[in-house]
Amino acid sequence: MKKTRVMIVDDQYVPRELFRMYVEYSERYELAVVISSAAFALAYLLDENVDLIIMDILMNDGSNGLDVAYRIKQTYPKIKIIAVTSMFEESWVKKAKKIGIDSFWYKEAEKETILSIMDQTMEGKHVYPTYKPKIKLGYIDSGKLTEREMEVLRAMTAGATNTQIALKLNMKENTVKTHIKHMMEKTGCENRTQLAIRARVAGIVVDKE
Repeated sequence: MKKTRVMIVDDQYVPRELFRMYVEYSERYELAVVISSAAFALAYLLDENVDLIIMDILMNDGSNGLDVAYRIKQTYPKIKIIAVTSMFEESWVKKAKKIGIDSFWYKEAEKETILSIMDQTMEGKHVYPTYKPKIKLGYIDSGKLTEREMEVLRAMTAGATNTQIALKLNMKENTVKTHIKHMMEKTGCENRTQLAIRARVAGIVVDKE
């Protein structure tokens, strides 16, 4: 039986080695290449025969797995891609679906192993989270924030002022201030800067778009 050739793209040592172990001990898969930056993925595909890519999203060198996955899908549409991340930025799931990424897997939160996701993906299934992971933000978990509050928090964390947030989200500036006030009250954060820093460190919102 011909084995599925796998490229692993992840800058974190522990998950990268875990993925490698799953591949090397599997009868169905074989390792094509392991790299620590999405920036080099396309270049490796020029020389490597790859059927499946396990792609981390946010990497220390600034490369973004979703952006690279989009370019790969444009050039090599038959290659299957699984986006993996330890961050819980909700917008990434939506973006991955829009790009056409085959599956999406949270590193620390999923009950299914990455090998199970690989098997299902190679069978033609699209495996995406059916829930929103909840992680601690001050006094509450992230699920206690409303959709609108999350939109404001995402824009605020990207550095936007209240005026810019109001324009971006088509709301009044006083409404923006009210959302931020409510989030500070819920989380126990003393100011908007502390709220933004905690949200980014926790990985609740890290997308800059």
